[in-house]
Amino acid sequence: MAGGHLSIEEFFVRLSELFDSRRQKDHGSIFLTQKRLTYKETSSASAPSSPSSATKVPDDPLADLHPPSPLPILVRATNGKSKEKRKDKIKLSTVVEPEALEGFFARYAEVCKSGMQALKKRDRSGRKKAKAKKRKAGGESEKKG
Repeated sequence: MAGGHLSIEEFFVRLSELFDSRRQKDHGSIFLTQKRLTYKETSSASAPSSPSSATKVPDDPLADLHPPSPLPILVRATNGKSKEKRKDKIKLSTVVEPEALEGFFARYAEVCKSGMQALKKRDRSGRKKAKAKKRKAGGESEKKG
């Protein structure tokens, strides 16, 4: 994926394939991340007319929380292969514009839910046994004292 970001439609197709490949192998991890995409501010002819946008105010550490216009979201997915298996690593990313966020997240939730249906329930029987032992051991020490 060195060529750049995928289109939203292609991202969903490839993400579904990634979930399916994990399901067929019966194990594996998929990492999903999202972050705000920021663009580097470029100086233009209109920049001198607005001095506040041309320079950052050093007193305001949270100035970037209020951008002049809504920023797009970068969504990434990977199968989490380590350095040793880098040739098998699958990396997907797409950029979602603010206007398309609601529709994107509705479909994103559907794809993620369908991909997680094959997950096995966690085996908590060992955890329950450990708690029972701890209670029993704790109760005996109180009786001795």
